[in-house]
Amino acid sequence: SNMDEISHKIHKIAMLLCLELRAQNQVLKKGVVDEQASSTSLKEQVKQREQSLRKVEQEMDSLTFRNQQLAKRVELLQEELAASEAKGKKSKNKGDSPSQQGLQQTQSVFDEDLQKKIQENERLHIQFYEADEQHRQQESQLKVRLEELERDHEQHQGTVDGLTSKYMDTIERLQSAKARLEVKSQTLERETNECRVQTDECDYNSLNVPPHNRRHQLKARDVAGQVLGFVQDLVAALLNFHSYTEQRVHIYPLDSSIEPISPLNQKFSQYLHENAAYVRPLEEGLVQLHQSITEDTVTVLETVAKLKDFADHFTSYTHYLQKILPYQLKSLEEECRASLCTSSLISKNQELQSGMKRITSVFDKLHSYIILLALPSELYHPTGLTYSSAVFTQLAACLHSLHDAVKEMSKHYSQKAGLEQQLPTVTQKLCTTNECLLASLGMLTNSTDKIATFFSNNLDFFTSSTGYGPRGGSGALNPLQAESMLGNKKKASDYMHAIRKPRAESVPYREALLNRRVLTSSTESRQGLTQQVVASQEKIARLEQEKEHWLLETQLGRVRLEKESQRIQDLETQLSSALGGGGGGSPASALSLGLGSPALTSLDDGELEDRGVGKDVGDEESREQLIKTHYMARVGELTTQLQVSDSKAVNFHAECRALAKRLAIAEKSRETLTEEVKLANQNITRLQDELATTKRSYKEQLSMMSDHLCSMNETLSKQREEIDILKLGSKVQSPLTPVPH
Repeated sequence: SNMDEISHKIHKIAMLLCLELRAQNQVLKKGVVDEQASSTSLKEQVKQREQSLRKVEQEMDSLTFRNQQLAKRVELLQEELAASEAKGKKSKNKGDSPSQQGLQQTQSVFDEDLQKKIQENERLHIQFYEADEQHRQQESQLKVRLEELERDHEQHQGTVDGLTSKYMDTIERLQSAKARLEVKSQTLERETNECRVQTDECDYNSLNVPPHNRRHQLKARDVAGQVLGFVQDLVAALLNFHSYTEQRVHIYPLDSSIEPISPLNQKFSQYLHENAAYVRPLEEGLVQLHQSITEDTVTVLETVAKLKDFADHFTSYTHYLQKILPYQLKSLEEECRASLCTSSLISKNQELQSGMKRITSVFDKLHSYIILLALPSELYHPTGLTYSSAVFTQLAACLHSLHDAVKEMSKHYSQKAGLEQQLPTVTQKLCTTNECLLASLGMLTNSTDKIATFFSNNLDFFTSSTGYGPRGGSGALNPLQAESMLGNKKKASDYMHAIRKPRAESVPYREALLNRRVLTSSTESRQGLTQQVVASQEKIARLEQEKEHWLLETQLGRVRLEKESQRIQDLETQLSSALGGGGGGSPASALSLGLGSPALTSLDDGELEDRGVGKDVGDEESREQLIKTHYMARVGELTTQLQVSDSKAVNFHAECRALAKRLAIAEKSRETLTEEVKLANQNITRLQDELATTKRSYKEQLSMMSDHLCSMNETLSKQREEIDILKLGSKVQSPLTPVPH
């Protein structure tokens, strides 16, 4: 159910969020551990840097103190030098005494000491200057680097803020989706409970599937076909009317071939030129509507979807008429302002203006009624009643109003054309255009009259009940019932075709079962069947030999019969010749006499045979015996070959049947295995795609989190370095006392 699916989706989303949060938590834990380790190492580095900085500061302090001492010592030495120089000048003219020599020696020692101190002072000044210059260079480099790091920090901070907002947006979106799904699930639960309550209270007869009304479908298709023909005539008339109106605008009151027409008429002509784009779709929409109404569909207002398309096309044409109406009225006013326009023409133009307004308003009403018919959901009433009957009645009345308006405008236009023909400046082109306009208006009048009359005559069909409705219940037909009705109709049609189809000749079940058993047993007991076939072939060969034997016996019997007949004839001839010398009796009497005589009988049986007949019979029997022996040997040889061929054929036939059965079984198993392989491949492909998608998503998440942590670590380390540098710079910026030269 929907509730199960929604709960399943919510559970699935929760599981995915849990997995993502677990993965992110693991990454964050790892990042925190790395961050703590890096923080510890950075603290140790800071301590080492502070120790080295303190050492340097101590050295600088000692050097500064030493420099001050040396400066004071130099000042004292300079004062002593000045005093000694003054004393030397005073005792210049005096001779050298031992004390002066001692002073000179002491002075030379002081001078050497002073010179060394001066050199040491210069060296210290040079070192201090070099250290100061190096400090300034490092300070400038560190400032440049600090600026770069600040820029990178700002960029990384912006990236971090974007990712944070992105993840927050994703989390908020998922939370809002979860909340929406929960609200939706609660709403569906309430609706389910309400549906259950309504189901307990509703009329179950309304759930019955209505029967299909074929007569109504045929009538609806016939009516739609007639309406299509009328609308095609109406479309042709409207196209001609708009086209000839455009042609008239270019001719009167100013001829565009001689002088340019007014900007108003130019715009009006441009709009009239677009009429086909709004008129043609009316015919196309009704053609589609007619094609959708067939014997196998359900045609009611609730199921005819193509009526909405036709209504949309009619709406477009109505808006087109409303768009060109102001230009049409202004164009008629421009004709009234012409110099040769008489008062009667002005009154006719005013009547035409009112006619145009009336036609536009009638089309607007038609548009409203057609929209109502195309929206059955707005017509449906909870009690099962519809207002389609009233809409069809008003539509028929509106069509009659359209016919009256078009007829009246055609009358006014005819009178206007007659007045314009009386003008002295009328041209043949204008007269021809007016005639074409009158013809198009006449065609428009006839088509609207046909449509209005047709709707009035078939109003009972439109307003009457369609015959579709659930058995035992009340209410109109809805699209779901129509779909069920068509499905049942198709099933019934297929069932009738199936039961009417002549059955093919088939083997009875028992015989087929017996044949199957025989086939199965023949495959399993091939040797037994081969032995039976061999025995049957031997029996057939024996019977064939007996047949050939009896055929030869029959032929020999016939030969013997012919020979005995010939011998009897010879004996009769001999008897007649023998009796011919003893008396003049007839051969028949002699034969009867001879046959009745015992002596003659003994002669026939003994002497005649001894006299030569026995010899001929012996030769013939020996020849017949040879022929018989030859043919019997040949028949035996052919019978043996036939038996071998039959046994081979039977064996091959049994093997072929067994192989055919095995082939069929193998084909079935191959098809089954092929289907299983296809299903397995599909499952493998689907699982691989899901695995790849999951891996890719996890990799992307891990890479994003890793990049984020790396950027944060880099930012943190850079910030700490900047802090250390700034601390060092703040300590170094204190001014040093310069050494006097």
